[in-house]
Amino acid sequence: MRLPHVHRLACLLALLGLPAATLAAGPVAQVRVTFDREAITTSRTAGLADAAAGREVTADDPVRVASISKLVVAIGVMRLAEAGTLDLDADASTLLGWELRHPGHPDVPVTLRMLLSHTSGLTDEAGYWQVPLDGALRDLLADPRAWDPAHAPGTYFRYTNLNFPLVASVMERATGERFDRLMRRLVFEPLALDACYGWATCSDAAIARAVVLYETAGGKPVNDDLHGQAPACPVMRARDGSCDLSRWQPGVNSGMFSPQGGMRISAAGLAKIGRLLLRGGEVDGVRLLRPESVDILFAPQWTLVDGNGVTAEEDDSGQSRAGFFCRYGLAVQTLATPRPGCHDDPFGDGVERVGHAGSAYGLLSGLWLDRKAGTGTAYFATGVANAEPGSASAFSAIEERLARGTAP
Repeated sequence: MRLPHVHRLACLLALLGLPAATLAAGPVAQVRVTFDREAITTSRTAGLADAAAGREVTADDPVRVASISKLVVAIGVMRLAEAGTLDLDADASTLLGWELRHPGHPDVPVTLRMLLSHTSGLTDEAGYWQVPLDGALRDLLADPRAWDPAHAPGTYFRYTNLNFPLVASVMERATGERFDRLMRRLVFEPLALDACYGWATCSDAAIARAVVLYETAGGKPVNDDLHGQAPACPVMRARDGSCDLSRWQPGVNSGMFSPQGGMRISAAGLAKIGRLLLRGGEVDGVRLLRPESVDILFAPQWTLVDGNGVTAEEDDSGQSRAGFFCRYGLAVQTLATPRPGCHDDPFGDGVERVGHAGSAYGLLSGLWLDRKAGTGTAYFATGVANAEPGSASAFSAIEERLARGTAP
């Protein structure tokens, strides 16, 4: 469903010599698609992918979907695990080629399973995205703030973005391939998805349709204001300001392409990922995972019991509140947990769903699957930093509306 009045209003503002940012009421863009195992069933959009250009958003426009990126990384990990290239329960130190140990618990191995399930003992206090092109991710781990001083690995849930650059490092070391190219080979190319981590492997056509991110409606762009051109540097530049990607070495700085949140994909593309998972690892004639691998992804590795984890994201980019996380698998949230302190049901119907939420740069997103019914929902909204809290969950009000189909 399209809202042509948005485009007419943008044109009117242009004729009056007013900036498109004058469209300041509500989110800048909203997209919501629903799907079943066979196809997309509904698609609804509203607002602008690019306010300055007056370009209306569509369900085929790629957007930086934030932490839903983690779920797709986990799909790549499971492909490598099926091939025997990775072991979820092996010591990550062996896989990384350097010692990854909690300084307070040096005898406890940190595993891929722990990293994927946010039970590694790591925190984001030392950072996770700030490593320049010529830097090394390992240096962050030497900072004591990177580690939870109160809990040993494997004993406590703390949602930590830093886990996923380490997962990407393991993937690079195991394959010798740069993370963004590896994800293209493992996931995007087999599924015929024009998606990417960090724009370097997306097509010119996708770049031309990029959804610009705004923290607030009427605000300035904060990410992906590409003007139809590939970014001059798709990663954080080196300390001397250069951007020579030939400096890349496997596993040294695998956070460059933001495995924790930097996937660019359309809502329609998310629906295909959802259909893949609803169908047990096969979609449109392509078998990507075995059904048992999908079950491993979804199986909760952590469930809230007696204060055994932090139930909201602690990073500044998050907009969750206490009770947002109550069950977590391998980069998969489970919703509607019937436990005291849990407020993880933005749909408001008590139905158990699996998937992941995202929050960054004023964007909120979600991909949620009802496995029993064989249905799913994918959505995002931009320009909603500091969003109004929801009335019935730890999610924001706009996420509740998008989940329930009352927006856009």
